[in-house]
Amino acid sequence: MKIVKRKRLEAKGWKIGTAREFLNLSPEEAAYVEVKLALSKNLQAYRQQKKLTQHALARLLKSSQSRIAKMESGDPSVSLDLLVRSLLALGASKKRLAQMLS
Repeated sequence: MKIVKRKRLEAKGWKIGTAREFLNLSPEEAAYVEVKLALSKNLQAYRQQKKLTQHALARLLKSSQSRIAKMESGDPSVSLDLLVRSLLALGASKKRLAQMLS
């Protein structure tokens, strides 16, 4: 956020903080959320790189387009297992997965 905007909001009584502070997450919970978001963003990037639609990826994974949309948006109902299996199905290597997580 730009400094000017931040100061303007704070002057009007808004409190600026992180999602971790707002949700009162422990360091472990915050790291878990960050991992899920990193995998979700990478799933979308891999799908787009392969020039696949969400529907085409859903067929490949024997899933639904709405499930792919949830996976790419970091929906809490999506497991890490599903994200990892989907990335592997798109051709991500174990080394690349490790890079995503670091």
